[in-house]
Amino acid sequence: MDLIRYRELLRNLVARDLKVRYRGSILGFLWCLANPLLMMAVFTVVFTVLLQNNAIDKFPVFILIGVLAWNLHSTALMGATRSIVANAALVTKVYFPREILPISVVLSNTVNFILALVVLFAMILLFQVNLSATVLLLPLLLLSQVVFTVGLALVLATVNVFFRDTEIIMETLMLAWFFLTPIFYRIEDLFPAYARAMYILNPMASFISSYRTILYSGGMPDLYFVSRTFLTSLAFLIVGYLVFTRYSKHFGEAL
Repeated sequence: MDLIRYRELLRNLVARDLKVRYRGSILGFLWCLANPLLMMAVFTVVFTVLLQNNAIDKFPVFILIGVLAWNLHSTALMGATRSIVANAALVTKVYFPREILPISVVLSNTVNFILALVVLFAMILLFQVNLSATVLLLPLLLLSQVVFTVGLALVLATVNVFFRDTEIIMETLMLAWFFLTPIFYRIEDLFPAYARAMYILNPMASFISSYRTILYSGGMPDLYFVSRTFLTSLAFLIVGYLVFTRYSKHFGEAL
């Protein structure tokens, strides 16, 4: 498999993305810790101070879990969408598996997510959230989300090569997707019909709910629910890979 033979290139691209992202900044990689903390603080002030909504216990931990999961998804997806076009000179001159470019973006953002978990677990300790052995399921849940994001990223990176408006359209769609995902509210507070539809139509709602089950509630996610989410992610990956490999041979002409 080409990805295995070019694994060193993939590693170098991931390292490059991480270095470029924080090049010239004072805090460097610490921004991956500071950014979710700032977003958590803003949401906490808005929803618990300004709006006087204290229905959700330990709200900073609740919101931080959602913010971290969403940041991984949105940043990786937007970066991967432009990855082929942004590296047009490389794509048209050197042979390598083109899928490495969007995959490297997703993986570099996954590294950021893992680093930011330091902040999350610090907040969990600070607010005395009781964790259970189900926290050991975190790597599997993260893998499932990465698989989903890679699959969708491959499709969007392909479409963006032929339709350059894709990146602009996605900025609007990602904003809508943000508000339609239970990041700063509980999906249980929605009407049952809406909640069920969100679980079915919005994979990110399923991921964030599962993250909160093991990191906030200390419970065991429903195995059927988790299995269905993973199969959905796998389906996205397969479709994304097939679409990408079918059209990648035409990238040179379009670029």
